[in-house]
Amino acid sequence: MIRIGTASWTDPTLLASGRFYPPDVRSPAERLAYYASQFPLVEINSSYYALPDSQRAYRWARHTPDHFRFHAKAFRLFTGHPTPLEALPTDIRQELGPRWTGDSVFENQLPTSLMQVLWSRFLEGLEPLRLAGRLDAIHCQFPHWVRPDTRGRALVERAARQLSDHTFSIEWRHRTWLTGTQRTTTLAWQREMGAVHTVVDSPEGLEDTAPAVWTATHSDLALVRLHGRNAQAWHARTGASSGRFMYEYSDEELADLAEHIQRLSAAIARTHVVLNTNYQDQGMRNAQRLSQALAQLA
Repeated sequence: MIRIGTASWTDPTLLASGRFYPPDVRSPAERLAYYASQFPLVEINSSYYALPDSQRAYRWARHTPDHFRFHAKAFRLFTGHPTPLEALPTDIRQELGPRWTGDSVFENQLPTSLMQVLWSRFLEGLEPLRLAGRLDAIHCQFPHWVRPDTRGRALVERAARQLSDHTFSIEWRHRTWLTGTQRTTTLAWQREMGAVHTVVDSPEGLEDTAPAVWTATHSDLALVRLHGRNAQAWHARTGASSGRFMYEYSDEELADLAEHIQRLSAAIARTHVVLNTNYQDQGMRNAQRLSQALAQLA
């Protein structure tokens, strides 16, 4: 089974473009229901920026059909990203107290007890989706400063322990994880942890992009995330964040990706493909055209 979807259904540039949702589809519930009528999979992007809310997750499950599936991005604090203090719950900020004077915080700067509280709330926020059988994976995207060294491996293993009862995927943003002899070590380690390896399509030749390694490390789920190949925009920090992934795949590129995806899916029960080209409606159009390319192969 191959499911194809996008990494957002409410990106501001998508809504502003007016090119995907019909004019009479305006409320959050209507948008998600319409999206689910077009695609069988979506990645929750908001859970990266803030802890998810269980009531909202319950509504997501209600407004989508039984076959529809969600991935949720792990909260940025958990994967080594700097996290603004304002993104933390009020009681956690109060617990930190006046001793914390910075505007942001890293995972290794918080007490273990507070990290455990945050992990528990994160998973509780997604529990309605899990209970409904709709949460297929929690996606951990580690930034390029997380390297295959003692500190980097410890961070990944802390996240893996918290997610031991869930299916979780790992995406690397530094090339050294998947180059040279380290590639074999990394893939074997992911298998040992039970982590889904993320096949990444992104601009080539940059320090903060990992090469595409078309293999699976989980027993029944493979994941492909397509970021586009816009090297010029990859490091942009102005304008909409989705502008970094502004890219329309050519027919030739999609045909090549479809062949790789088909081969990958032949040896595993489920293969999920997420288009992270979220600028305006590019993700939807890329996803639809990739589906057509796969259909032509079939």
